Amino acid sequence: MTGLEWIREAGLLATPVGLTSTHSVGVVRDALAAWEARQRGYDPDAWSLPVVGETWDGRLNDASGGHVGPQHVLDALAAAAAGPVPEGNVGGGTGMICHGFKGGIGTASRLVEDAHGRHTVGVLVQANHGSRAGFTVNGVPAGQLIGPDRVALPGRPSAAPGPDPRPGAGSIIGIVATDAPLLPHQCRRLAQRAVIGIARLGAVGEHYSGDFFLAFATGNDGIPGDHGPPPAPVVPLAMLPDTRITGLFRGVAEATEEAVLNALVAARTMTGRDGITAYQLPAGELAALLAARSAAPPSAPADAR
Repeated sequence: MTGLEWIREAGLLATPVGLTSTHSVGVVRDALAAWEARQRGYDPDAWSLPVVGETWDGRLNDASGGHVGPQHVLDALAAAAAGPVPEGNVGGGTGMICHGFKGGIGTASRLVEDAHGRHTVGVLVQANHGSRAGFTVNGVPAGQLIGPDRVALPGRPSAAPGPDPRPGAGSIIGIVATDAPLLPHQCRRLAQRAVIGIARLGAVGEHYSGDFFLAFATGNDGIPGDHGPPPAPVVPLAMLPDTRITGLFRGVAEATEEAVLNALVAARTMTGRDGITAYQLPAGELAALLAARSAAPPSAPADAR
């Protein structure tokens, strides 16, 4: 993920965030920098360190073919709007695979309220991680019950038992946003809690999995940056006390878990390069498994003797 060193240094996110395929990071970063230069009237003193994250889609995509160009970035910026976010096989998530099913973009949010106020926390993921065998939903081993004998793993010509192609391969990028007034160190703490969400679904951050999460807060929006008029000698900041931040932690974990599930449910079967196919998660079958688990009587407690 590009641009992180400046965020660590200054504590400010000053650019749009781009999500793309691994080998397209450079062109997306350059297109964002050029776009920002135009927005600032090509000010010779203006500079930009865009944030661009990636996950590898080389199983479905001709990833080294250079198919993503600057115009795709400009089109995405022009189409950005408030409201429902497209999910599944869209944008950078088009060629992604998650838990052995077709993956992609997913998002979810939570309202966090206490006696002193209410804030929103949202998570957007580009889900391209996890194994089929480990996929678990609300305690139900869904990946084993909907195993490769039921839904073929990507790249396998037919549904047949066997290991994943390179077990544990894949990554996830997650962007956490909140309107709470947080300081940079609190944003880092928020980003860490996204890992809890993917762990609830059975991902464990395997060796080949690059899992990156970035959190930003808009509760102090308008803080002067390095571009524009000089700031006042002292800039006022608001901060949510740490004693009120646990609700946001819980919200991030829950929203991340749901965002990954939403990516899986929204994604559709796709055939990519060389005829390789990634099959969508059969949402109806998953719902039936969860309903059956809910209807089952609780098991008797084990004998402790």
